[in-house]
Amino acid sequence: MKSLRLALLSAGLSLGCAAAHAAPAQALGCLIEPASVSELGSPVVGVIEQVHVERGDRVHAGQPLATLRADVERMSVSVAEGRAQGLGELKAAEANAELARQKLARAADLAGKEFISAQALEQARAEALVAENRLIQAREQREIYGREHELARAQLGLRTIRSPADGVVADRYMSVGERVEEKPMFRIAVVNPLRVEVVLPASLYPVVRKGVTLRITPEFPGAPARLATVSLVDGVIEGASNTFRARLSLPNPNNSLPAGLRCKADLPGNDVAATARPVSGAGSPPPIAPLTPGLRARQGL
Repeated sequence: MKSLRLALLSAGLSLGCAAAHAAPAQALGCLIEPASVSELGSPVVGVIEQVHVERGDRVHAGQPLATLRADVERMSVSVAEGRAQGLGELKAAEANAELARQKLARAADLAGKEFISAQALEQARAEALVAENRLIQAREQREIYGREHELARAQLGLRTIRSPADGVVADRYMSVGERVEEKPMFRIAVVNPLRVEVVLPASLYPVVRKGVTLRITPEFPGAPARLATVSLVDGVIEGASNTFRARLSLPNPNNSLPAGLRCKADLPGNDVAATARPVSGAGSPPPIAPLTPGLRARQGL
């Protein structure tokens, strides 16, 4: 009887394992979100002069979204540009320095022939040195005017609100004529790539690693399954639910898939349960040998 029970147990385990291998793995629920969401405001206080985009518009990095009134800043740029481009002072200093160098050369020649005194030669040297210093000062002043022009342009640039990345205008909070201070003006969502958040059982922790691909099936009409790459895996397993979270990067060319969808995730081409089961020899019970005819005879079966 004992041998009969062993034989039945062996048959039952074999059938149970076959059924477990044949049972399809249940897909895991997940959520498709934007890769990032930015609440975009203005670095300066001002009044909105123009709004260039509306909710739902696709935008590119650096694209103007809104413009603040900037009459004073435009005039500052114009004045600074005129100073930076002015060459009169520099040209005058260059001509004066060249004249002083020629006078010093003539004075040195005359002093060598004893036609002028040493005092006159020293005076010519001093005038040449003063002219050279004035030329250096004119060049430095021109550089300062150039930096002032750059500063004025930068201040004018702050009056234009630009998109920080390629994405979609998820919301517009303000309109023309409103005063901008600390409140955000736009909400920009990056939707290529998308971010997928999935909660996985702890049994898959040895399998799911950064760089592994999972098959994502969006709950969206006509959307086919697509592959996403694991970009982040939590280092802590939640004890209450015996689960851990993973983040995936899902390419979304042409923004064909909207963010905010629910989805299903599983390992492509593999049975999730079979992938997570322990390998034979690593803590699993040894297989039970089938009963041969000779063993049956010796056991009286």
